[in-house]
Amino acid sequence: QVQLVESGGGLVQAGGSPRLSCAASGRTVSRNAMGWFRPGPGKERQFVATISWNGGSWDYADSVKGRFTISRDNAKNTMYLHMNSLKPEDTAVYYCAQARRDYSGSSYLEYNYWGQGTQVTVSS
Repeated sequence: QVQLVESGGGLVQAGGSPRLSCAASGRTVSRNAMGWFRPGPGKERQFVATISWNGGSWDYADSVKGRFTISRDNAKNTMYLHMNSLKPEDTAVYYCAQARRDYSGSSYLEYNYWGQGTQVTVSS
């Protein structure tokens, strides 16, 4: 089993730059891709960003590309989401997730462990 715990959310002003963290415990996650998701319009889990097992490749949703940066530190079993130039439409609960494989994509079906989420609220 893998436990994922997000932190770093809160109330942020538009244009702010918070950093979310996802701490993993339990079975090692260093060989698995990981990702960040947030609810979409229909409340389905919408892709935000993903990073490969070794941090060597990554991908972003168009809505956050150029503003968010995903990274990981396998020695600390922690993944991060650096958020810049936040907009009110970025307001959401952000979930971290571990993928089934070492590289993964944007479908939430590729991820089998999920955290409880951390709320990010962007005020205008």
